[in-house]
Amino acid sequence: MPLYLLDADDAGVFPPTQLAQQSPNGLLAIGGDLSPLRLLMAYGQGIFPWFSEGEPPLWWAPDPRCVLTPEAIRVNRRWCRWLRKSPLRITADRSFTATIEACAAPRMDSGGTWILPDMIAAYQELHRLGYAHSIEVWLADTLVGGLYGVSLGGAFFAESMFSRQSNGSKVALLALCRQLHDWGFALIDVQMESEHLLSMGAKNLPRLEFEQRLTLALARETMRGSWNGCWEFGDCPGLADIRT
Repeated sequence: MPLYLLDADDAGVFPPTQLAQQSPNGLLAIGGDLSPLRLLMAYGQGIFPWFSEGEPPLWWAPDPRCVLTPEAIRVNRRWCRWLRKSPLRITADRSFTATIEACAAPRMDSGGTWILPDMIAAYQELHRLGYAHSIEVWLADTLVGGLYGVSLGGAFFAESMFSRQSNGSKVALLALCRQLHDWGFALIDVQMESEHLLSMGAKNLPRLEFEQRLTLALARETMRGSWNGCWEFGDCPGLADIRT
């Protein structure tokens, strides 16, 4: 199946996702730019960018799609006991740039990063416009974990997480899920499965089912603007344990 080529004049115009390649799974289009309009139109159609240094933007819509519903997140009792005693503090949109830069840092189990300077700049602009958000995890005044992504309607598109100490990203994801549950969000798109995400309650959906659920989630109004707030963990696992 031929690969769809985007140009600078067709922002928001993507081919139907069912035309995505089977190998590599979900590759749909190549080219274009990372303008806010193109990014928001892509997410609204269940498409996301992912490419490496030296490549043009590549656009993906894999099948199946890994999704986490906010109320479905799972943590075990041992971890809950650890969390009760944890001094970690969670904030939202306090340090977006530091969070995305930490996500972009090379990892020991990886040879590089896909979060390139152009990607960082693009999501910084989405953050400025009130669409991209970060969840930060702190130990005293040190950033030790977090995640960032894009919010549209009742859907959150999680892009990347990082940890600088054990459980840093896990705490960020738990905080995000519980807050989004309180706000009535329908789903968190985590894109591609991992053992870690599946163990926390994520599941794979056929692309068609994901897109149907996404359409319903996008029917609600987008919460634009800063999510600047602070959560403190109390007892676990009640949903009220993370307070704004």
